Amino acid sequence: MNDADVGKQIQQMVRFIRQEAEEKANEISVSAEEEFNIEKLQLVEAEKRKVRQDYERKEKQVEIRKKIEYSTQLNASRIKVLQAQDDVVNSMRDAASNELLRVADNPKSYAKLLKGLIVQSLLRLKEPAVLLRCREVDRRLVLSILEEAKKEYAEKAKVQCPKVTIDEKVYLPPPPTNRDAHGPFCSGGVVLASQDGKIVCENTLDARLDVVFRQKLPEIRKLLFAK
Repeated sequence: MNDADVGKQIQQMVRFIRQEAEEKANEISVSAEEEFNIEKLQLVEAEKRKVRQDYERKEKQVEIRKKIEYSTQLNASRIKVLQAQDDVVNSMRDAASNELLRVADNPKSYAKLLKGLIVQSLLRLKEPAVLLRCREVDRRLVLSILEEAKKEYAEKAKVQCPKVTIDEKVYLPPPPTNRDAHGPFCSGGVVLASQDGKIVCENTLDARLDVVFRQKLPEIRKLLFAK
């Protein structure tokens, strides 16, 4: 083999190695580009998921804030409605209380009422001796009907007439001097107690109004505010 043949073989080997190198380089380039595209796609998808998750989180926060705001406004509206209803009920209570102040304006009917309240209190206490408290302005009227009330009680309870002592040291609060008066006042009626003070029967007009109002409050609310 001469030098020319050796040179040709060398040239062929060089071309073969170069071709393989180029093919290998192309494979590496294609593989690298594919890996790059895959990684890029993964990164894009990851960012998309992150954006979607962030959007969903913010959307949930907005919904929660809306629900909280709605609940707050709803509660505030309910409180306003309840307050308005209470104002109406309280105005009725005040109107009824003002009407009670007129009961004592008619001495004849008020005397009959006082007698009935005393008899009722005696029947509840069923004590042989009691202490009676009334308004100072009612003292004479109470004295005028007391004996009759004691007899009526004795007949109903089938007992002897009890001893009823009018408390002349402590009186019930007086009627208000005007309709807007503040402080304690009493529209009328009596309070009876056992001698030891352990049993008390409060039978004032105001106390009876309170009892009736509490008992009838559900019915009043139903009549006024039922849908």
